[in-house]
Amino acid sequence: MFQVTLSSPIPAVKVKESAHCSGSASARYVMGAPMSDASRLEPLPAPKTKRGARTRQKILDAAEREIGRKGFAEASISTITAEANVGQGTFYLYFRSKEDVLRELVLRMGRRLRRHLTLAVADAPGRLEAERRGLRAFLEFVRANPDLYRVVAESQFVDEAVFRRYYEDFAAGYVKGLRAAERRGEIRKGDAVVHAWALMGISDMVGRRFALWDARTSLRRVAEAAFGLIEEGLAPRRD
Repeated sequence: MFQVTLSSPIPAVKVKESAHCSGSASARYVMGAPMSDASRLEPLPAPKTKRGARTRQKILDAAEREIGRKGFAEASISTITAEANVGQGTFYLYFRSKEDVLRELVLRMGRRLRRHLTLAVADAPGRLEAERRGLRAFLEFVRANPDLYRVVAESQFVDEAVFRRYYEDFAAGYVKGLRAAERRGEIRKGDAVVHAWALMGISDMVGRRFALWDARTSLRRVAEAAFGLIEEGLAPRRD
């Protein structure tokens, strides 16, 4: 759900490339300089066989672990394929570049998280209760998927467009839900866009501190404490 884009300038990050990447240098800067032609091409077609789909999935799972734990710059195609137990040549049957894999992982994060939250709030009686359940579900997701969560953060240094799209797509759905709740009188009226991004920011910081950096604190307690603040801000005014 809910992470925020840093407002401070993002420094250039030097990214190591596999020697097997045709036409790319051994290292380059991905912020402030053009990316390789391969990184801008459309993704390769999905595998047509179950075996191919499993292999592609193995590579993605390995990339999630490698990038999530080491960062994009330190993870390489050779370490990703070694982690996946496949040859480097196999990588290029499914992906054109390391950037290609990162983009797919960001999409994966979005799909998984939206599904997780949808199921968590499906039978909530109102918007405030949906916020309570959604916040706790988000914290649980982050703790269960720390590498994938870090991958999204890494994407800001590699492909700002996909990074922004991840948040903007999520915010669009959030805004729609808040406006519908306003019309039903479940929350106070206001600027739904600002409210959506503010709520996403709360979830991000709380998630980083108590779900990503802390494996022991009760997420139920943390979610209730954060929700108390959210509830005071969203509850309809009783004049």
